[in-house]
Amino acid sequence: MQLQKADPKKKYMSFTLTTTLTTAAIFAVVAACTNQQAKAKPNFVVKDSAKPGVMAKIGDQEITEEELIGEEKLEFFELKKREHELRMDRLNQVVRKKLFEAEAKKANMSVDEYINKKVVGGEIKISDAEYKKFVADKKIPEAQINPQIKERINDYLKNQKREEKIDAQVAKLTKSNPVEVYFKKPKMDIQVEVGQAPAFGKENAKVTIVEFSDFQCPFCSRGADTVTQLKKKYGNKIRVAFKHFPLPMHKEAVPASEASMCVNEQNTDKFWKYHDLLFKNQDKLDNASLEKYAKDVGADTKKFKECFDSGKYKEFVQKDMQQGEKLGVRSTPTFFVNGQLISGAVPIENFSEIIDEELASK
Repeated sequence: MQLQKADPKKKYMSFTLTTTLTTAAIFAVVAACTNQQAKAKPNFVVKDSAKPGVMAKIGDQEITEEELIGEEKLEFFELKKREHELRMDRLNQVVRKKLFEAEAKKANMSVDEYINKKVVGGEIKISDAEYKKFVADKKIPEAQINPQIKERINDYLKNQKREEKIDAQVAKLTKSNPVEVYFKKPKMDIQVEVGQAPAFGKENAKVTIVEFSDFQCPFCSRGADTVTQLKKKYGNKIRVAFKHFPLPMHKEAVPASEASMCVNEQNTDKFWKYHDLLFKNQDKLDNASLEKYAKDVGADTKKFKECFDSGKYKEFVQKDMQQGEKLGVRSTPTFFVNGQLISGAVPIENFSEIIDEELASK
């Protein structure tokens, strides 16, 4: 076995961390021992509100919930959404525990024995096909997979399959005896104007998805893959609109956005092809490449170049960014599904849950 050489960077990181912690500890002692006057605060008196929606009052002036939240709508909603997710996670755990305890008692078994024998059904095995599919789906380079990583992947897949079997049993046990839930999922209804944004689907579609995205953002590339899946799954039942929100650290994202609008000017179908090409080639978004991709999707390169060189859509992209900022968009990708927020590159199931509810309610 070959011994690894010490990494000087790790020594430096360790030293830096130690120094930082030591400095922080000294500062904490000094702060604790300093006879410093506490910062003055407003005089707050907590009471029950006399009116619905009124959160505070000073003199005769009422402060409504809308005024209190102001432009931080998304931040407040994310907190409510996270609280609901935690409640649902805990509820699932508690329901599972109660159901399996009751079933194990009927079978005269311990809970672990019941799960292993009656639910999971013995040892779980992962086939080569399942392993290869996972590696392909996650785009893991074969050269990076050593025996330890392969073992971890197999363990992950075994645990995933085990959880799927447990979930299936819980679904079966609650099919005729549903769980009554006395707290509701928070719902956000933000009106997002589509305007002249490139869009897929009919204007009168029952569900409209507005995406704020950045062509140089790796998470947005995953979001684009999910949008493609949604188009295939729902077709004309949904409308998808693309809004530009290039982040400051992505220097080639603004030109890419402007270029995409020059393609859209010629043909929206070509825009979506161009959109896919940009996300597949995020490491090559220089001007020459942008022009090449326009040619690849069948756009008139002369018209494209005239449009792009003139900066025709610079203001258009800026207005998309301003709209996103006003709505509270802080990261990409950010989606609004019929006004309901979805943040980040999340699985298609997160979208389907909202879309299916919206389609059923119309």
